[in-house]
Parts: sequence; C-alpha cells; structure tokens
Amino acid sequence: MNEPLKLVVIQPDTVATPEGMVWVSGVNFTQGAASSDVLALPREKPAHPVAVDGFFIDQTEVTNAQFRKFVEATGYITVAEQPVDWEQMKKELPPGTPKPADSLLQPGSLIFNRSVEGVSDLSNYAQWWEWKTGANWKHPQGPESSIINKDNYPVVHIAYTDAMAYCKWANRRLPTEAEWEAAAFGKLHGGVYTWGNDDDSLVTKANTWQGDFPNRNSAQDGNSYLAPVAAYDPNSLGIYDMAGNVWELTADWFSVSYYESLPLDKITVNPQGPLKSYNPQNQFQPEKVIKGGSFLCDKSYCASYRISARMGQTIDSASDHTGFRTVVDITML
Repeated sequence: MNEPLKLVVIQPDTVATPEGMVWVSGVNFTQGAASSDVLALPREKPAHPVAVDGFFIDQTEVTNAQFRKFVEATGYITVAEQPVDWEQMKKELPPGTPKPADSLLQPGSLIFNRSVEGVSDLSNYAQWWEWKTGANWKHPQGPESSIINKDNYPVVHIAYTDAMAYCKWANRRLPTEAEWEAAAFGKLHGGVYTWGNDDDSLVTKANTWQGDFPNRNSAQDGNSYLAPVAAYDPNSLGIYDMAGNVWELTADWFSVSYYESLPLDKITVNPQGPLKSYNPQNQFQPEKVIKGGSFLCDKSYCASYRISARMGQTIDSASDHTGFRTVVDITML
C-alpha cells in the first residue's frame, strides 16, 4: 500500500506572508494538457500526476519599479544591455555558422514589429520579430522609448541570467514548471485556463491578441500590447496575469519529450524538470521553460494562455514579451 503524501499544505503560523506574495497550498494535481483541450500540443502530453509542497508566489509579474530597485542596489547590467560575445555565441550554434554583421552584435533585444502587415503564412515568425539595437528593460521599444510612468508594468527584455541575478538579490527563486501550474490553477484544478474552461471569458481575464495576427489587433481586451500588472481579473488565489501579458520564466529545462518520461501510475513529488533541455528545432542552445503566453498569443497561432502551454527560451535571449515572477518556500525564510 502506498504511503500517504507528506506535503507542506498549510502555511505555518510562524511564517508571515512576504509582501506582495500569495500562499499556494501544497497539492497533488494533474499536470499537462486536459483531455478537453483541443489546442494542446504534443509537448504538453501526456498529462501526469504530480504533487508540490506549499510555497509563496508573487501576486504579479516583477515590475519595472521592483527591477529598478535591484539595479540601483547592485549596479547590475542585463544581458540585453551588453554587447553580444561572438566567441561565446558561436559555441552554441551549428559549426560553420558565419559571424553576423557587427551591427547585430551591439547591445539590443528582440521586439515585435508593430508595423508588420500582409502576413498570411504564420510558419515564419521572423516576419514579425525584429532585432532592435538599444532595446532593453529601460527602453522596451528601442533607444527612443522609455518606461517613464510605467513603474507598474512588467519588466521585459529579461533573460534567464537576469532573472536569476534578481532572485539571488531578493532571496527568491524561479518557480518550477509544476509550481507555476499549481499557482495558475489555484483552487480550480482541471480546467484549461486559470478561470476554468470558458473561452468567452478570455477578453476579460487576460491580455492577449484579438483580430488578425500579426497584422491587426482589435484590442477588444483593452490593450494592444503590454498592459500594467493586475489590469485583469485575478485567479481564484488572487494571483494576476498567469495568462497573457508576458511569458514567464521558470527554473526547468525545456524538453519536448520530458512528460513522456514521467510515470502515469505514480505521483511525481516536487518535479524539477529534465536534467537537460531537448528541442529538435534548436539542438545547440539550451532552453528554459516559459509559461503563460503573452499579449501576442492568439488562437490562430499559439493559444499559449492555456495553463498547460509550454515553450522554450534560450538562457541568454530576451524580448519585449518575456518577464518573470518569483517564488519563495518556507525553507528560504
């Protein structure tokens, strides 16, 4: 007979809730694509039983104001603010890859091309992505842009390395993918979305794309691009923006076949993800799992505002639709 799980479920009376965070009770649940999810991709399957200990998670994505405090305290310079090191980069690329033009090795990051039009073939994402010299967390759309009066927006252009540096300073860590899903479900386990299974609620629950992606966004949800944190309804635990707005980094390596390696007849407790990343479409650069989708997610293209949706992001890359939130467990307090 299997022994009962010994999870940390209830928040200890001796541990106060850190400012801006929410307690997620320890729970066992089914991770991965729900059987009712017709948009699920193979990398989200099979659904499998997992359990996580209780932990605290940020109510919102880390904001510009919060990240600024970190930078002012430490002098930290993000990956997007540093020139690209070609000698390091070529180690992660196929042998014989030619060196890019020097202009592409200047400090910068990826931004969504807001002027794109006439795109009908969605198989080539390079049509709507643009490398922008001078784009970083302080200048999200390039040197002429700023974050003045945007303290309550999620910080973007954050690479995994940057998020880890912030976590070290704040005595936090990134959530595992399983923890992230536990927080996204909240009290409503089993649904496709953080609010359940109702597709019609998308425009009031999340900042995503409406209209003809990537040519025209009708902004039916009130925002064409990035929105302030907590602009939409929270989930059942009071956590905001677990669907849409910006992708969120997690601690797990990304492997398209990881779920296939997990048992279906046994609960995996506190899974930490695979030992290394595996993506046949990007075999030379290790990737971390990102969750939640962004303001660019549309049903016709990725629909990654679903809880089980998962993508990989290389550890040294950043963009104007990727940020992060942090967690802390009771052993860290």
